[in-house]
Amino acid sequence: MKSREQALELLQQYTKSESLLRHAFAVEASMRAYAQKSGEDVEKWGITGLLHDFDYEQYPTPQEHTIVGAKILAQQGYPDDVIYAIRAHADYNGLVRDTPLAKALYACDELSGFVMAVAMVRPNRDLADVEVKSVKKKLKDKAFARGVNRDDVYNGAEELGVNLDEHIDFVIRALQNVRGELGLDGQTA
Repeated sequence: MKSREQALELLQQYTKSESLLRHAFAVEASMRAYAQKSGEDVEKWGITGLLHDFDYEQYPTPQEHTIVGAKILAQQGYPDDVIYAIRAHADYNGLVRDTPLAKALYACDELSGFVMAVAMVRPNRDLADVEVKSVKKKLKDKAFARGVNRDDVYNGAEELGVNLDEHIDFVIRALQNVRGELGLDGQTA
């Protein structure tokens, strides 16, 4: 398995957008937290979260996103289960998420981004102030963060086998641990 530094270098080679980089860091944090909770390989799960969209900026179409990235990851020697989880997080690939790694990535992807969006509209832009009820209320508001697929949020929790409220709370707490890195610590309000 490659190191986080190598994965970060790959991410930054293909991704220049600050918002997409922050999303990668958020999903990484959520994945690391779930790996620790589940007794899984924290480094592997974190790197999977970090790299899940690394090819998106340059290859955003369903015909390319995750497909091109999978080839690059295979050439660089990333494990098959990491590559599969990354491909499986995109529903349009039609892959069954049959491993804890794949299920966790799918469950953490959209929700991590959504929790960040909720924090961004808070008066002080601080993840420390985000609560489960705020996230659930915003999930019902179709006009808020339109790019987030609500079905992925709900289905992700279900596939992971966790209660939605508990999943939201868990992701909020995971992101609070890296809120400075995400720029959501109230310092830039």
